[in-house]
Amino acid sequence: MGVHPQMVPVKKTGTQNYPQGTRYSDNNRDHRKPVRALLFDMDNTLFDLVGAQMAACTAVTRLLGVTEENSLFPYFLRPVHGFEAHENILDFMHDRGIPGSDLYDGARRMYEREKLHAITPYPGVVGTLALIRDLGLPMGIVTDAHSRDAVRRLEKAGLLYFFSCMVTYDMVRVKKPAHEPFIIALDMLKSAADEVLLVGDSPRRDIEPGKTLGIRTVYARYGDRFSDDRSTVESDFTLDTMAELPEILAGLSE
Repeated sequence: MGVHPQMVPVKKTGTQNYPQGTRYSDNNRDHRKPVRALLFDMDNTLFDLVGAQMAACTAVTRLLGVTEENSLFPYFLRPVHGFEAHENILDFMHDRGIPGSDLYDGARRMYEREKLHAITPYPGVVGTLALIRDLGLPMGIVTDAHSRDAVRRLEKAGLLYFFSCMVTYDMVRVKKPAHEPFIIALDMLKSAADEVLLVGDSPRRDIEPGKTLGIRTVYARYGDRFSDDRSTVESDFTLDTMAELPEILAGLSE
């Protein structure tokens, strides 16, 4: 069954003040416990959101009559409105002297439609998740996306039914690398940090907070397109394809 995200009240915490009922291991403890559950980042870990956005931007520029390639996507990379904000399209139209609120509305709808249409799982993802499910290990999602977008993307990729829980931005009102999304996810999985394996494509937003909380981490290098979003924190494991994850799990079993 698919997950049904609900609003979760969150108490702001540091690394030493955790919600009641959640178990955490000290970073200095032995990390040889068998893995009991897994957490995954979603965008650019399970599927290529950046590629989907680029395809959507190409469709929008064609709609707007702009022939220059890759002219819209850089607007989404600016630290202005947000990585998926529609206001980036409005800024693009303003800079190009393209008028019309109706055209903007059409461009926004096309952006969302084409972005979702372009989402497909990375190679090896479906088979790997099926194997983990068959091992009886619960899996959860920790993402900065809103729950509506997360569910739609996972459904489009055919992955939603693999996951028993999900933490999204609108549930906790903070984004990674804040610790709260991970803390809530661990509580949902009813697992201690040192019993969980976290897979993500961002050293700063996934690997660094995971290691701080005592979670073993797997860096999905294949999905990291942003060389300026790296940190000095090293992951416990690195993947060049999701199909390599079962071998890592085999080495962490009882």
